[in-house]
Amino acid sequence: MIKEWRRRRALQRVKPGDGRPLIRLRWWQLPFRALFHLRLTNDDGRPAVYAVDVRHWSNHASDNLKAHLYRDGRQHAISKLPAAFPVPGGTIEVRMSAFGLKRCHYVTAEGAEYQLDPDPHSAEGRRARLERGQPALSRTLGLLSLGVLLASLALLIPQSAEQLTKAEGIAHYTGTFISPIDLPRWGNTALGLATATASTERALRLRYSRLLDGGS
Repeated sequence: MIKEWRRRRALQRVKPGDGRPLIRLRWWQLPFRALFHLRLTNDDGRPAVYAVDVRHWSNHASDNLKAHLYRDGRQHAISKLPAAFPVPGGTIEVRMSAFGLKRCHYVTAEGAEYQLDPDPHSAEGRRARLERGQPALSRTLGLLSLGVLLASLALLIPQSAEQLTKAEGIAHYTGTFISPIDLPRWGNTALGLATATASTERALRLRYSRLLDGGS
Protein backbone atom coordinates (compact mmCIF):
# COMPACT_ATOMS: atom_id res chain seq x y z
CA MET A 1 0.00 0.00 0.00
CA ILE A 2 2.78 2.42 0.93
CA LYS A 3 4.71 1.44 -2.19
CA GLU A 4 1.70 2.18 -4.39
CA TRP A 5 1.14 5.53 -2.64
CA ARG A 6 4.77 6.49 -3.28
CA ARG A 7 4.42 5.52 -6.93
CA ARG A 8 1.30 7.68 -7.34
CA ARG A 9 3.12 10.63 -5.76
CA ALA A 10 6.06 10.13 -8.11
CA LEU A 11 3.73 10.04 -11.13
CA GLN A 12 2.27 13.37 -10.06
CA ARG A 13 5.73 14.96 -10.22
CA VAL A 14 6.19 14.15 -13.91
CA LYS A 15 6.17 17.19 -16.21
CA PRO A 16 6.21 17.20 -20.03
CA GLY A 17 9.58 17.70 -21.71
CA ASP A 18 10.41 20.48 -24.14
CA GLY A 19 11.61 18.24 -26.97
CA ARG A 20 15.28 19.20 -26.70
CA PRO A 21 17.72 16.64 -28.17
CA LEU A 22 19.63 14.20 -25.99
CA ILE A 23 23.23 15.35 -25.67
CA ARG A 24 25.82 12.66 -26.27
CA LEU A 25 27.65 11.55 -23.15
CA ARG A 26 31.24 12.88 -22.95
CA TRP A 27 34.14 11.17 -21.22
CA TRP A 28 34.59 14.00 -18.74
CA GLN A 29 30.98 13.53 -17.57
CA LEU A 30 31.66 10.01 -16.30
CA PRO A 31 31.83 10.94 -12.58
CA PHE A 32 28.54 12.84 -12.52
CA ARG A 33 26.22 11.65 -15.28
CA ALA A 34 24.22 8.43 -15.61
CA LEU A 35 22.52 7.42 -18.85
CA PHE A 36 20.33 4.33 -19.29
CA HIS A 37 18.33 3.02 -22.26
CA LEU A 38 15.21 0.94 -22.82
CA ARG A 39 13.61 -0.32 -26.03
CA LEU A 40 9.82 -0.59 -26.02
CA THR A 41 6.94 -0.81 -28.46
CA ASN A 42 4.55 2.15 -28.45
CA ASP A 43 0.78 1.78 -28.33
CA ASP A 44 0.65 2.25 -32.11
CA GLY A 45 3.00 -0.71 -32.60
CA ARG A 46 6.07 1.30 -33.51
CA PRO A 47 9.35 0.65 -31.65
CA ALA A 48 10.79 3.44 -29.52
CA VAL A 49 14.00 3.96 -27.58
CA TYR A 50 13.67 5.58 -24.16
CA ALA A 51 16.62 7.07 -22.30
CA VAL A 52 16.92 8.18 -18.68
CA ASP A 53 19.49 10.93 -18.09
CA VAL A 54 20.51 11.91 -14.53
CA ARG A 55 23.24 14.39 -13.56
CA HIS A 56 24.69 13.33 -10.20
CA TRP A 57 26.78 16.21 -8.92
CA SER A 58 24.74 19.03 -10.47
CA ASN A 59 21.63 17.52 -8.88
CA HIS A 60 23.19 17.42 -5.42
CA ALA A 61 24.71 20.88 -5.80
CA SER A 62 21.36 22.48 -6.58
CA ASP A 63 19.40 20.33 -4.13
CA ASN A 64 16.95 19.86 -6.99
CA LEU A 65 17.20 16.20 -7.91
CA LYS A 66 15.80 15.58 -11.39
CA ALA A 67 15.68 12.84 -13.99
CA HIS A 68 15.08 13.47 -17.69
CA LEU A 69 13.25 10.98 -19.90
CA TYR A 70 13.96 11.01 -23.63
CA ARG A 71 12.04 9.20 -26.35
CA ASP A 72 13.80 8.61 -29.64
CA GLY A 73 16.42 11.22 -28.75
CA ARG A 74 14.03 14.00 -27.70
CA GLN A 75 13.15 15.08 -24.17
CA HIS A 76 9.77 13.52 -23.42
CA ALA A 77 9.34 14.18 -19.69
CA ILE A 78 11.12 15.48 -16.61
CA SER A 79 10.59 14.74 -12.93
CA LYS A 80 12.09 15.38 -9.54
CA LEU A 81 13.55 12.29 -7.90
CA PRO A 82 12.43 9.76 -6.96
CA ALA A 83 10.73 9.53 -10.35
CA ALA A 84 8.18 7.23 -11.95
CA PHE A 85 7.73 7.86 -15.68
CA PRO A 86 4.68 6.30 -17.37
CA VAL A 87 5.71 4.42 -20.52
CA PRO A 88 3.99 1.78 -22.67
CA GLY A 89 3.25 -1.30 -20.57
CA GLY A 90 4.35 0.13 -17.21
CA THR A 91 6.60 2.72 -15.59
CA ILE A 92 10.29 3.56 -15.38
CA GLU A 93 11.31 4.07 -11.75
CA VAL A 94 14.41 6.12 -10.93
CA ARG A 95 15.89 6.65 -7.48
CA MET A 96 19.17 8.13 -6.35
CA SER A 97 21.46 7.67 -3.35
CA ALA A 98 24.29 9.84 -2.12
CA PHE A 99 26.70 7.91 -4.37
CA GLY A 100 24.76 7.51 -7.62
CA LEU A 101 21.67 5.74 -8.87
CA LYS A 102 20.26 2.98 -6.71
CA ARG A 103 17.36 2.16 -9.02
CA CYS A 104 16.61 2.59 -12.74
CA HIS A 105 14.08 -0.13 -13.57
CA TYR A 106 11.20 -0.75 -15.92
CA VAL A 107 8.24 -2.08 -13.94
CA THR A 108 5.49 -3.67 -16.02
CA ALA A 109 1.79 -3.45 -15.22
CA GLU A 110 2.03 -7.07 -14.04
CA GLY A 111 4.79 -6.19 -11.57
CA ALA A 112 7.82 -7.65 -13.38
CA GLU A 113 10.99 -5.57 -13.06
CA TYR A 114 13.85 -5.10 -15.52
CA GLN A 115 16.91 -2.91 -15.03
CA LEU A 116 17.54 -0.53 -17.91
CA ASP A 117 20.71 -0.97 -19.96
CA PRO A 118 23.47 1.50 -19.07
CA ASP A 119 24.94 3.52 -21.90
CA PRO A 120 28.20 1.77 -22.91
CA HIS A 121 30.10 5.08 -22.60
CA SER A 122 28.86 5.80 -19.06
CA ALA A 123 30.63 4.77 -15.86
CA GLU A 124 27.85 2.26 -15.21
CA GLY A 125 28.24 0.90 -18.74
CA ARG A 126 32.00 0.49 -18.34
CA ARG A 127 31.45 -1.34 -15.04
CA ALA A 128 28.91 -3.63 -16.74
CA ARG A 129 31.43 -4.32 -19.52
CA LEU A 130 34.01 -5.32 -16.92
CA GLU A 131 31.49 -7.70 -15.37
CA ARG A 132 30.82 -9.33 -18.73
CA GLY A 133 34.45 -9.46 -19.86
CA GLN A 134 36.18 -10.33 -16.58
CA PRO A 135 33.60 -11.86 -14.24
CA ALA A 136 36.18 -13.11 -11.74
CA LEU A 137 37.70 -9.64 -11.31
CA SER A 138 34.22 -8.15 -11.13
CA ARG A 139 33.19 -10.51 -8.32
CA THR A 140 36.42 -9.73 -6.46
CA LEU A 141 35.73 -6.00 -6.64
CA GLY A 142 32.16 -6.55 -5.50
CA LEU A 143 33.25 -8.66 -2.53
CA LEU A 144 35.93 -6.13 -1.64
CA SER A 145 33.38 -3.30 -1.63
CA LEU A 146 31.04 -5.34 0.54
CA GLY A 147 33.86 -6.19 2.93
CA VAL A 148 34.88 -2.54 3.29
CA LEU A 149 31.31 -1.53 4.13
CA LEU A 150 30.88 -4.34 6.65
CA ALA A 151 34.19 -3.45 8.32
CA SER A 152 33.22 0.22 8.38
CA LEU A 153 29.91 -0.64 10.05
CA ALA A 154 31.66 -2.82 12.63
CA LEU A 155 34.06 0.02 13.47
CA LEU A 156 31.40 2.73 13.47
CA ILE A 157 28.85 1.11 15.78
CA PRO A 158 30.96 0.97 18.99
CA GLN A 159 32.37 4.47 18.45
CA SER A 160 28.87 5.86 17.88
CA ALA A 161 27.58 4.03 20.96
CA GLU A 162 30.32 5.64 23.07
CA GLN A 163 29.46 9.13 21.84
CA LEU A 164 25.75 8.52 22.38
CA THR A 165 26.09 7.26 25.95
CA LYS A 166 28.30 10.19 26.93
CA ALA A 167 25.19 12.36 27.10
CA GLU A 168 24.17 12.84 30.74
CA GLY A 169 20.53 12.04 30.14
CA ILE A 170 21.39 8.67 28.59
CA ALA A 171 24.39 7.84 30.79
CA HIS A 172 22.17 8.21 33.88
CA TYR A 173 20.15 5.17 32.78
CA THR A 174 22.62 3.09 30.78
CA GLY A 175 26.04 4.14 31.98
CA THR A 176 28.78 5.21 29.60
CA PHE A 177 29.89 2.66 27.04
CA ILE A 178 33.63 2.65 26.37
CA SER A 179 34.43 1.63 22.82
CA PRO A 180 37.26 -0.89 22.44
CA ILE A 181 38.03 0.85 19.15
CA ASP A 182 39.36 4.40 19.10
CA LEU A 183 40.59 5.41 15.66
CA PRO A 184 42.69 8.56 15.28
CA ARG A 185 41.35 11.38 13.15
CA TRP A 186 43.34 10.28 10.11
CA GLY A 187 42.01 6.76 10.57
CA ASN A 188 38.41 7.92 10.54
CA THR A 189 39.17 10.05 7.47
CA ALA A 190 40.70 7.10 5.64
CA LEU A 191 37.75 4.91 6.66
CA GLY A 192 35.32 7.51 5.33
CA LEU A 193 37.12 7.67 1.97
CA ALA A 194 37.21 3.89 1.68
CA THR A 195 33.52 3.68 2.52
CA ALA A 196 32.60 6.31 -0.07
CA THR A 197 34.66 4.49 -2.71
CA ALA A 198 33.01 1.15 -1.91
CA SER A 199 29.51 2.64 -2.02
CA THR A 200 30.30 4.34 -5.33
CA GLU A 201 31.45 1.04 -6.81
CA ARG A 202 28.20 -0.56 -5.69
CA ALA A 203 26.19 2.32 -7.13
CA LEU A 204 27.75 1.67 -10.53
CA ARG A 205 26.04 -1.74 -10.35
CA LEU A 206 22.84 -0.25 -8.86
CA ARG A 207 23.43 -2.15 -5.64
CA TYR A 208 22.11 -0.44 -2.53
CA SER A 209 21.53 -1.22 1.11
CA ARG A 210 20.13 1.35 3.51
CA LEU A 211 22.23 -0.14 6.31
CA LEU A 212 25.52 -0.40 4.41
CA ASP A 213 25.43 2.38 1.84
CA GLY A 214 23.43 4.94 3.78
CA GLY A 215 22.32 8.06 1.97
CA SER A 216 18.77 8.67 0.83
